[in-house]
Amino acid sequence: MLTSTSRWYALAAMALSTLAVGLDTTVLSVALPTLARDLDASTGDLQWFTTAYLLVLAAALLPAGLLGDRLGRKRMLIGALVLFGAASVACAYAQTSAQLIGARAVLGLGAAVIMPLSGAVLTTLFDARERARAMSIWVTASALGIPLGPLLGGWLLDNFWWGSVFLINVPVVVAGVIALAVWLPSSRGESARLDLPGIVLSTAGLVAVTYGIIEAGSRGWSDVRSLVTMAAGVVLLAGFVLWQRRASSPLVDLALFRNRAFTGGAVLATVASFAMLGLLFSLPQLFSAVGGEDAFGSGIRLLPVIGGLLVGARVGEKLASALGARVVIAGGLALIAVASLLGARTSATTGYGYIAVWITLTGIGLGLTMPPALAAAIGALSPARAGIGNALLQALRQVGGAIGVAVLGTVLNSAYRSHVDVAGLPAAAASAVRESVTAGVAVAAQTGSDGLGASVREAFAYGMDRSLIVAGVLAAVGAVLALVLMPARPAEAQPEVLAESLV
Repeated sequence: MLTSTSRWYALAAMALSTLAVGLDTTVLSVALPTLARDLDASTGDLQWFTTAYLLVLAAALLPAGLLGDRLGRKRMLIGALVLFGAASVACAYAQTSAQLIGARAVLGLGAAVIMPLSGAVLTTLFDARERARAMSIWVTASALGIPLGPLLGGWLLDNFWWGSVFLINVPVVVAGVIALAVWLPSSRGESARLDLPGIVLSTAGLVAVTYGIIEAGSRGWSDVRSLVTMAAGVVLLAGFVLWQRRASSPLVDLALFRNRAFTGGAVLATVASFAMLGLLFSLPQLFSAVGGEDAFGSGIRLLPVIGGLLVGARVGEKLASALGARVVIAGGLALIAVASLLGARTSATTGYGYIAVWITLTGIGLGLTMPPALAAAIGALSPARAGIGNALLQALRQVGGAIGVAVLGTVLNSAYRSHVDVAGLPAAAASAVRESVTAGVAVAAQTGSDGLGASVREAFAYGMDRSLIVAGVLAAVGAVLALVLMPARPAEAQPEVLAESLV
């Protein structure tokens, strides 16, 4: 018999597991300059260190959720954690760029199983009364890993070698495997036939869309190859939807989208992921290249986002119980919109105090938005389809995050390039300055030009301001959508689902 205490121990193990996945999403960013030197990695190699992880993660989420429902979630979760730990060790001791790219791809495969199944297990462990709190803890742990990544990675790089940023996963994996083996009951979903055409179409479509978005983020949205790749991905995903309508055992139950709570929660969590990852793309560059901070200092300055997330998630859990998810999510997205527009007033000389205020507000808004949105969506799933349903939610969030980085990164880079003054510079130096703010600061230091350094910093701040305006507008649209899409009242308590799903 599973006790109430054991449920929370199992939740703690799953929260640790998703924290590790969240950390791995961003911890690599501060290590890229070191990897370029130690592994003699090209710019293309550096891009693939991140891209390999994202592509496999996005592509494997839906099949992983289905296999977890069929084969057993406990078994799959423990296996995925072991794979994640082994891949982390392989990343840490990679000797070449190719080895690191391959290990990162395997790491993404492990994460693709951990994310949907850990969320699906919450549906079987907790009834409707406890599920909102459990989901708040789980989502907060996952979200906290993202801003913690640069902080922890910067400290490790200042004190150890670059492989340590991957080895931090190992103790978390060991603790997670032991805890899940002891406290997590076995559960599975309905036994359905494998939808192989659906798996192929969804995997190929998500790979193409995600790859095209990532390429557009670096090559620009006028790049023909990126646009063709994205278009091909959209066509494949459209084919996937058509196939799901006629398949006898579809990979995704499209009837889920008829539920307002599921559709609204999925869409609004994706909007929040767009804003969050787009923000975390620009802030470390602002602190390091414009403010002159080292990797650890940049991570420290992201702490207000973490504090805001914790406060927002805790307050949002209580407010959602009293007022309903619709009001809380709309308020959270509205707060993100206000914070983004406040952030759009940031200049190269703005003090950190002002920045800390608006990024704290952003963190609170994310905490108010993410947990109740995902709790509403997952609460609409039956225990039998919890794995594949949660996999669909995570796939949407991953694609939303990739779109956020690509779109907001492109807005930032375009504004930076148009605003920076390279008059009088040799062609090679001017090209380097336009390439990135980091390169621009380096050229200014090499030439001893204070005027160029000031122009580079102001141009980056200008570009970030433009990207924050876009993020703010999208968050404001999301706030309106929350009022339209989400049901007016909190979901009625569902019957206890644990007994019917344990085997």
